[in-house]
Amino acid sequence: MEPVSLFVSGLAAGLVAGTASCTAVQGGLLVGLVDRTDRCGGGCCASCRPPRADPMVLGRFLTGRLISHVLAGALLGLAGSAITLSPRVRAVLLVVAGLTVLVFAVRLIRREKSGCAPHEPPRHLGRSALLLGAATILIPCGVTLGMEMVAVSSGSALGGAAVMAGFVAGTAPAFALLGVILRRISQTRLALLTGVAAFAVGVWTIGSGLSLGGWLPRTPAPAAASTGPLTIWATGTGYRPALVTAPAGQAVELVFKTHEAGCTRTVTIAGRDYALPAIVRLPPQPPGTLRYTCSMGMYSGFIRFTTGSTART
Repeated sequence: MEPVSLFVSGLAAGLVAGTASCTAVQGGLLVGLVDRTDRCGGGCCASCRPPRADPMVLGRFLTGRLISHVLAGALLGLAGSAITLSPRVRAVLLVVAGLTVLVFAVRLIRREKSGCAPHEPPRHLGRSALLLGAATILIPCGVTLGMEMVAVSSGSALGGAAVMAGFVAGTAPAFALLGVILRRISQTRLALLTGVAAFAVGVWTIGSGLSLGGWLPRTPAPAAASTGPLTIWATGTGYRPALVTAPAGQAVELVFKTHEAGCTRTVTIAGRDYALPAIVRLPPQPPGTLRYTCSMGMYSGFIRFTTGSTART
């Protein structure tokens, strides 16, 4: 595909599918900008930065995000899937990102209780915003992973950079709006509520990372009783059925179909990512339960391998 077509494809994906997905997964890093916002309430700060600094700060954040995604797209287009992050590495990055958001949230809550925030020079604030924006490439949402696969298939640095640039442009309005809202709230009495919400986002991100890495035990739901092929539907709220049963010691073919756009459209199973719809063929497995997740560890499904039984779905 031509770079222009790739850019338009990325732009459309960002506007249509990436807005909610990416802001949900990566938006927690915007709390880092809130944490560095001077608060003028109560007259405790000697000097404070007026709201007109918001465009500069958010612009730095979006610029950092654009630079990191374009560079990643160029590398993927040039080198292909050889440099794609494995699910286990992504899981570690999610946990680290969640811990980072927790730190921002705790600092925001403590600052609100004290009634005053330390002043940070605009130069340092701009540098922090740039780095936070660049860090979003390390915690890609499901739609971002899909765009990275398109970058790989482009086979060129220019094509990979184009599709990722278009994707960032498509999601930029949502990030800018969320950033403005968070920074405005930080100057009101709702700042404490923002900190609590950010803390919840951090915990949720850590949980997603633990799930993606297979480090979070979960009890599988009861399997369906009807017989038939192993067909699994990826919906906006998870995989249906959540548990299928297959015979142990035999090769298994899983037919993943899609019902709605979202994180579940990229599935991670047996250490590999698959863009759905897809047919996944698993080699013979020992008796036990194999868990798979969406690309961000938000939703899980299970395959129970048993002896002396036919596959059920």
